[in-house]
Amino acid sequence: MTATKSTVNKMILPSDQDASGRTLGQDELDLLAQAIAAGKLFAPKGHFVKELEARFAEMLEATSAYACTSGSAAVHTAIAAINPEPGDEIVTTSVTDMGALTPILYQGAIPVFADVDPITCNVTARTIEERLSDRTKAIIVTHLFGSPCDMTSIMALADSRGIPVIEDSAQALMAEHQGRKVGTFGAVGCFSLQQGKHITTGEGGLVVSNDSAIARRLFLYINKAWGYGDEKPDHYFLALNYRMNEITGAVAVAQLGKLREVAERRIASAGQLTSMLEGVPGITTPPVPSGDVHTFWKYCLNVDPDVIQGGSPALGAALKEFDIASAPRYIQKPSFMCQVFREQRTFGESRWPFTLARPEAVDYDPAKFPGTMRGLERILVLPWNEKYTDEHVQYIADAVRGSVARLAR
Repeated sequence: MTATKSTVNKMILPSDQDASGRTLGQDELDLLAQAIAAGKLFAPKGHFVKELEARFAEMLEATSAYACTSGSAAVHTAIAAINPEPGDEIVTTSVTDMGALTPILYQGAIPVFADVDPITCNVTARTIEERLSDRTKAIIVTHLFGSPCDMTSIMALADSRGIPVIEDSAQALMAEHQGRKVGTFGAVGCFSLQQGKHITTGEGGLVVSNDSAIARRLFLYINKAWGYGDEKPDHYFLALNYRMNEITGAVAVAQLGKLREVAERRIASAGQLTSMLEGVPGITTPPVPSGDVHTFWKYCLNVDPDVIQGGSPALGAALKEFDIASAPRYIQKPSFMCQVFREQRTFGESRWPFTLARPEAVDYDPAKFPGTMRGLERILVLPWNEKYTDEHVQYIADAVRGSVARLAR
């Protein structure tokens, strides 16, 4: 039977914005009590943050991991570790959160936006290569929605040019490309523990590296460049305080123990929905290349407006009738169209560091970003979390099928 608003009893879906869609519980409360009882809430004097870092590095098979205050702080720390000169360029994606972009400006570098694949909305080696110049200091790739970028081809390009890669893996905990976890291919991997991520501490982040020199700078930048443990410590360079505290660390340790199961649940339920939507006209489900693991921070439909009248906005509105939230376009406009970039609103009225930029680097003509424009036009982002049951997935599938049937041209 085709689902319609009148034939389906509405179902309340779990949400990652509250306890219904989260794994928070007694484990977190027990470790919080231990942290408070110890009275050592400053991470350098405590043990929970150190335990988190050690276990996270072991899980990713990385040599070093350091905790920080947010995913944005993680990206900022990574860029600082690469240490760009003012006016250096960092190639990044046109479809990402602002927290992964403004750190580039804070370090005096110029964000140079690359186009994306219109289905995955991930950057590719081809789109990155088109934006490289002799001023490129680093490349930032974002594994959007939990879908791994093609790191094999991206690393081959970067290595051939001697350019370090930063992986923004904030949405992709436990995702893999060809049997290797994302965040471990490049010079630095960045992760987030924000409210809606796979595991959460409300806010929090981690950086990982297998390069000892870069790892040293990561550690220092998080700690105001103070050399904790050194024979004669000093503040060695300009840096911030991005330390995680022991309260957050305690919650993170408890959450980390649940991460594998969380990822497995998301993958399994997303696989169910993909199977249920097979053959629905005008709908493309998230592709997962052989050998890759997509961990589904969100579940993204690609909606063909030539088949479904009104495209993704219309389908999103139809799903709202079933109390199914969605986000047409994911972000309402490409990152480069936001005022901070378009009008170069940075430090006072200085426009710095844009005053150091090549004109080609800050040419934001939408015609240069066909994949971005097409991808954002067609994408419909469905929320996803580990508490979805078979019944929840069936409800979503029925609602999508029924809505598409109503909207089909």
